[in-house]
Amino acid sequence: MIIYKSNGSWFGHVFHLTSSYTMRRVVRAVLLLGVYSALVIGGIRILNLHRYLQVDSTVFSLLAVILSIFLGFRTTTAYDRWWEARKQWGALVNNCRNLAIYVDSMWPPADLAIRRFMAKSIANFCLALAEHLRQGTRLEQLVDLSEEEVGYYTTKDHVPNFIALRIYQRIAAAHREGTISEGDYLNIKAQHQSLLDILGACERIKKTPIPFSYAVYLKVFVTAYAVLLPFGLSEQFGWGTVPLTMLIAFALLGVELMGEEIEDPFGRDCNDLPTGDIAHTIKRNVFEILEDRTPAAEQRQEEYDKVF
Repeated sequence: MIIYKSNGSWFGHVFHLTSSYTMRRVVRAVLLLGVYSALVIGGIRILNLHRYLQVDSTVFSLLAVILSIFLGFRTTTAYDRWWEARKQWGALVNNCRNLAIYVDSMWPPADLAIRRFMAKSIANFCLALAEHLRQGTRLEQLVDLSEEEVGYYTTKDHVPNFIALRIYQRIAAAHREGTISEGDYLNIKAQHQSLLDILGACERIKKTPIPFSYAVYLKVFVTAYAVLLPFGLSEQFGWGTVPLTMLIAFALLGVELMGEEIEDPFGRDCNDLPTGDIAHTIKRNVFEILEDRTPAAEQRQEEYDKVF
């Protein structure tokens, strides 16, 4: 994700667009359309085809109204998905911190094993979720897995789900053994359940894109509008049709492709959510809460940050 200051340099932000893969796609398409427009205008003027190929520009004004409605819906839908994903990951940060605080408060201070287990499990849940929403979890990116855990997770297709299972197994065992009370169990159970709720919400966003027919129809509509536009502007603007067509296409294609980019907010595009960075932030937070900040612990954390 591109991090920038909202009150930063105007022209710096404008020139920064060149680093966007989506913007490069838009520029290539606009340049291609400019060449096409020049060929159309040249052919009309050289062969004197105005009477045969001229289209009333009023038609394009009417089509532009319809197209703006479709593009507005497209942009709103895509941004809603992006913002919903950001809210879910914001909730994940809060709930993981709460879960770590509950663990630290409910278990006896001498029980360092549960703190170590919970710290790495909560961190691994977030790290696994970030990659699960992309191309699938890679175990080498998780923190401090034992050989038993590596063998266990290797057989699973949905690693975050089974990390959550192992967390809950430890909570349920502590409740059965009387280590935590009934009230504490109900409170921490709600925090654990929120992890699975967020997981399900993110999967819903990931696996339910905009309907394919709608997406294809909008692309066909934009393409047809851009291809026919030089015929509607040629008589009135002459060679000025070329830059005008490119400007209009830049606006239409930019809106469509930006919506397409943020529709899946969990990838690695420059405008996608920094889910990997958020996961590492959660990792640092839970280790700070659940582990003593001794020099040895600090050194281990620095090693984790260098590796992961």
